[in-house]
Amino acid sequence: MKSENSQTKWGQFIPLVIVFFFWGFVAASNDILIPVFKKAFDLTQGQSQFVSIAFYISYTVGSLIYMGISLLMKQDLVNKIGYKNALALGLVISALGTLLFYPAANSGSYPLMLAGLFTVGLGFSLQQTVANPLAIALGPIKTGAQRLTLAGGINNFGTTIGPLIVSFAIFGAAANGSTDMSIESVKIPYLILGLAFLLVAVLLKFSSLPEHPETIEESAEESASSKSSALQYPQLLMGMIAIFLYVGVEVSTASNLPAYMESKLGFSIGDIAPYISLYWASLMIGRWTGAVEAFTDNMTTQKVLRFIAPYLAFGVFLLVNAIAKHDLTPFYVYGLIILVLIAADIASKGNPARMLLIFSALGIVALFTGMATSGMISVYAFTSVGLFCSTLWPCIFTLAVSGLGKHTSQGSSFLIMMIMGGGIISWLQGFVSDSIGIQSSYIVGVACFAYLAFYAWKVAKILRNQGISFDEKISGGH
Repeated sequence: MKSENSQTKWGQFIPLVIVFFFWGFVAASNDILIPVFKKAFDLTQGQSQFVSIAFYISYTVGSLIYMGISLLMKQDLVNKIGYKNALALGLVISALGTLLFYPAANSGSYPLMLAGLFTVGLGFSLQQTVANPLAIALGPIKTGAQRLTLAGGINNFGTTIGPLIVSFAIFGAAANGSTDMSIESVKIPYLILGLAFLLVAVLLKFSSLPEHPETIEESAEESASSKSSALQYPQLLMGMIAIFLYVGVEVSTASNLPAYMESKLGFSIGDIAPYISLYWASLMIGRWTGAVEAFTDNMTTQKVLRFIAPYLAFGVFLLVNAIAKHDLTPFYVYGLIILVLIAADIASKGNPARMLLIFSALGIVALFTGMATSGMISVYAFTSVGLFCSTLWPCIFTLAVSGLGKHTSQGSSFLIMMIMGGGIISWLQGFVSDSIGIQSSYIVGVACFAYLAFYAWKVAKILRNQGISFDEKISGGH
């Protein structure tokens, strides 16, 4: 990485990760809204998961709108208006969604609340379509997955503090505030969030982000040009299902956790926020660990950072909870579980297929442990799912678009469409929990991880048959 073109463009990368932060902040905050809406509107657990459905189905609707507009224009929308303009437009759309929270809170309308979340998600859909390939393009292709992992780590800083800020805004210093008052109070933090969206949209217009960066398809295998559509590649088709189920298990594990802790362990809604924060912090811990290769080629330094990065991220979680004046005593033991993550990361040796297989297997173990135990052991088991979900997005994304060549951008759009799994799997687990109980309902997540493990095994064979191997990354250490 001696030339300027071979180095990560950190100055351009920084404004991009602010957008990743927003996604995490809103997604994790939904987990606080779910139990609040459930009580305020007298909903079943399945009905309360319409919060997740409204938010995550918007990604699919947004992708379809994007494809439709591109077809009508006979030109890709993002290529037409530019990457910066597309990001700014996505932020403006999300800001419009936050405005709906004001009349929704005043009228106590659950459907209008859902409409607001849906509109925020529409904006995020466009932002995701642009930002993921852009993060890969801002530097050498061989560390593109690590930059995506790093951006995901910033995303999870948002997921770590989001539940704490929104919970404080709703409940205030006293966690026993009435749920009627909490519905009224949701409008203020979301209006502030909308202003932040607009401010960043303006800042992006004056940033140094390129309008038309070099895309990853220019560096991809030219053998891919023999096919007419991204959907002709089995790694992408199976990868779309993998993204659907991955986002599903990641979101549903967290969104159903408040109901488990409230009904089985006797927690009040206001006291659950630190544990939701721990779950999303777990993704940050894993992603900071997986991103170390984006900073250095030195193998010795990488080994040291693999131990420093996760505990630094864990320290961020402890710090924000200390500032929020939460009791930190229950969380120190979690530091031991992080050692399992570090061992799994080392065992994966930078190979995305191997990492996907190992981490999916650990996710299954974590969920079965949570289902078979009780008390805080079960809570730690369920929250540790965040550790093992942490690097699955860049693993699946990298494997699914490998070898697509000029169809890489199209394949990326199809993958973003499948983010809807976050809403559908959450609703499915909520529906299942109404029948077999909230703790047993985590069997839904086990099924998701089982497919991900299968995909990891299968896609490695598919890519090998296409002459694509990640073994160089193992021996070369990026």
